[in-house]
Amino acid sequence: MRRPHIRSVAVAVAVATAATGLAGTAFARPAPSTARTAAEGVRIAARTAPVVNAARAAAVAHADASRVGTGDELRVQDVMFDPEGGRHVRFQRAHSGMPVLGGDLVVHLDRQLAYTGVTTAAGQSVQASASDARITPRQAAAKAADAAEGDAGTAELVVDARDGETALAYRVTVTGSALDGASGSRTVVVDAVTGEVRSNTPDADEFLSPRLRKALRARGETVTPSTFAQRAPLAGITAGASGYPATARGTGKTLFAGSVPLTTTQTSRGHFQLKDPTRYNTETRDAKGKYTESFGSGTAITGTGNVWGNGSTSNRNSAAADAQYGITKTLDFYKKTFNRPGIADNGKAARAMVHWGRGVGNAFWDPACGCMLYGDGDDMIKKPLVVLDVTGHELTHGVVDATAKLEPTYVDRDGNQYGEPGSLNESLADIFGANVEFFAANAKNPPNYLLGEKLGLKQKFLRRLDRPSLDKLEGTVDYWSKATYDTEVHAGSGVSSHAYYLLAEGSGKKKIGGVSYDSPTYDGGAVKGIGRTKATAIFYRALTRYMVSTTDFHDARTATLNAARDLYGATSTEYRTVDRAWAAVNVKAANTPANR
Repeated sequence: MRRPHIRSVAVAVAVATAATGLAGTAFARPAPSTARTAAEGVRIAARTAPVVNAARAAAVAHADASRVGTGDELRVQDVMFDPEGGRHVRFQRAHSGMPVLGGDLVVHLDRQLAYTGVTTAAGQSVQASASDARITPRQAAAKAADAAEGDAGTAELVVDARDGETALAYRVTVTGSALDGASGSRTVVVDAVTGEVRSNTPDADEFLSPRLRKALRARGETVTPSTFAQRAPLAGITAGASGYPATARGTGKTLFAGSVPLTTTQTSRGHFQLKDPTRYNTETRDAKGKYTESFGSGTAITGTGNVWGNGSTSNRNSAAADAQYGITKTLDFYKKTFNRPGIADNGKAARAMVHWGRGVGNAFWDPACGCMLYGDGDDMIKKPLVVLDVTGHELTHGVVDATAKLEPTYVDRDGNQYGEPGSLNESLADIFGANVEFFAANAKNPPNYLLGEKLGLKQKFLRRLDRPSLDKLEGTVDYWSKATYDTEVHAGSGVSSHAYYLLAEGSGKKKIGGVSYDSPTYDGGAVKGIGRTKATAIFYRALTRYMVSTTDFHDARTATLNAARDLYGATSTEYRTVDRAWAAVNVKAANTPANR
């Protein structure tokens, strides 16, 4: 299967949808509070409405590039303001009221709201009519239930524009899928004319892929993350407030990060809850072995000493302390680095449930729950995967889900995902997960360009950014080739992760923070890095402004070049180094595949 590239044929039409009050993303607007006032909503709507109207008009006027056609609606997902003047509006497309899968686009404007370009996921205009359906919603739900081996919900008519064609289809959520070891949900797309299953995708993103777990089992290797003894607990100190609930300062006795400060909620005299009122009421709850995707079904974690855990799995709150610490550090990283308030950029809580399910050796970002889910381990994974870079990785999937919505090209029956957009998603999660470690600067969890180095694997890490192919478990690749489109996403992630590392640190041997690196290049030439701060800013700008659901590695090169141009100029060293870093992993304009 192939995702379409961004290409063009012209049709001009009228497009209409009401704009909602959305805040722009990062860099140039006040952060929303947890509870936005009506007046604030009015001010935001007044600021964004002219931008949205201009972007919608531009999409119609430039239909040859946007592929907006007759019967299309553009539904606003995000409005972004750049301090240097750029404006960007991300739309989700609908056709005759039906959501268009692969129909997302971002319209780019300058400070005067003049059109400067568009990034589109679909390379064709959409034509479909609900009256063409030959199977009923009930039949589609039955086919979806059979394909995912679970319980089907309501079948919704959609237009599937993901594969270079347009097909009328039904989208069905299937829960309790037997194809997923943790009884998760899947989204199944069924052709409304032929009844063929077009895609069958797990909704939750697992940190450890089915392929990796199979490889570990074949090697007889178990994952035993190292923990350590804790010092005596520190007393909880309440913030000076006479009423309740009040902000309090507590201590987490974590499994992996040592003794860490946690901001909690004092609910009454001497009683506390693992909920952070200074970070949008971000909270960790206890699933108590349930396979629930409803955060409200989790049990609030409370205590009397404002000390959480004992550094060992003998205390069930130790894992909760790690989860809460990792989530708050990830939130702080995105807020302080990019002025992004919350995973979805909306000033709302990030959430987690620990002790999820029974015998679950994995961690997940679950978009249905809008939260992190952590199992307690199984026969192969001996402890909960509540490690800092795991949490940063998985929550970044939430950021991607709220922005570009990068999707795999296809998924096999075992749940392994394939294709460059999915590989890019995994890569971004690794890149920003590593950055969360650098941001936290925790002596018990030193920052580096390794992922999963605390998991206790024989190869001493799960993946690494400097030379991805040193990961023999997943067979991660260093360079792009035409085979990358059909590579499992964790293995394929090495292409863009390697490009990022080269952009940040450069090629060759070096030692950073006590870890030795030696990053090669495809052509043997050298790359001089521009520093992690600039490289990270470029990749974040590219994700939020210039990537869409079908972005592949060559598109990602273009996206990061656009981002470098925005931030540093088209003649800058930073721009030239972005181009050089991608060439060093064999991603160049000259080898862009004609059929993507």
